[in-house]
Amino acid sequence: MSAAVPAAASAPAGDWLVACLCAGWCNTCVAYQGVMAEVARAHPGLRFAWIDIEDDADALGDEALDIETFPTLMVLHDGRPRFHGTLLPHAATLERLLQALRDGALAPGAAAEVGPAMAAAVWQLGSQRPLAS
Repeated sequence: MSAAVPAAASAPAGDWLVACLCAGWCNTCVAYQGVMAEVARAHPGLRFAWIDIEDDADALGDEALDIETFPTLMVLHDGRPRFHGTLLPHAATLERLLQALRDGALAPGAAAEVGPAMAAAVWQLGSQRPLAS
């Protein structure tokens, strides 16, 4: 994990959720759980959640069916998508992404295509089932 980024560095006010949208059968996702827990411990001011798109299909709606590549990450700030896409399962990659988002250095890009119902469902599920670090 990258030690160059302090946990509270330049975090704007508001609530952040880092959600991994995964599938229980995906070996890469299972391996990524440890990476997420490691990064979560380094960022106690952020919320992290593990959401199984099959177990939570009813809550996530039809947009969950569009997720074909794992692990897929959704980062929300105050309930609004800031990132949505696949990410290599490396702590340093996740650390760099989070720092860029918190610094406002990345435009939402693909996150702008996340429907409001999907974002609301991920926000709600993330609040109900935080990742145990």
